[in-house]
Amino acid sequence: MLRGIRARGRLSRLVMQDPNGSETRATVRSGPLPPVWFLLALVGQAALQHWLPLATVLPAPWHLAGLLPLVAGLGIAAVAARAFARAGTAIRPFRPMSALVETGLYRVTRNPMYLGMLLVLAGSAMLTGSLSPFLVLPVFFVIIRQRFVLREEALLEAQFGAQYRAFRERVPRWL
Repeated sequence: MLRGIRARGRLSRLVMQDPNGSETRATVRSGPLPPVWFLLALVGQAALQHWLPLATVLPAPWHLAGLLPLVAGLGIAAVAARAFARAGTAIRPFRPMSALVETGLYRVTRNPMYLGMLLVLAGSAMLTGSLSPFLVLPVFFVIIRQRFVLREEALLEAQFGAQYRAFRERVPRWL
């Protein structure tokens, strides 16, 4: 069970206690936050499109279909962020959490904000019509999964215990 989180700058100090009563202390360095990685991914897509445009996969006007995932992704991320605000819990990773959000989009996916970012990137890639911007998606996915999702899940389980485990069993990580 998580006993406490002290956040200062880019460091979060965690104190966890196992069922036997022994404590584990850990420090998590968050580094750049997900929105920074997201913006870097968008810049990476633009750079690949400009300097390494591979085969055209969506010619005009079909490339405009990219507006659908782009707009859907923005909407999903915004609605998910509002759910955190309504619950009064921290949206920033590795910060103290006051509530486990299980309503709204969180009934369908455990990571709607990250899913929204992926959809925006997919829509952006589609809008270019070129293959090269799509190469950014798996890189972004791995970074978000390794640097944030897996760590956040461990913290949520430590803090919310059985409630989080039940949530994890009910709701898929992505879709």
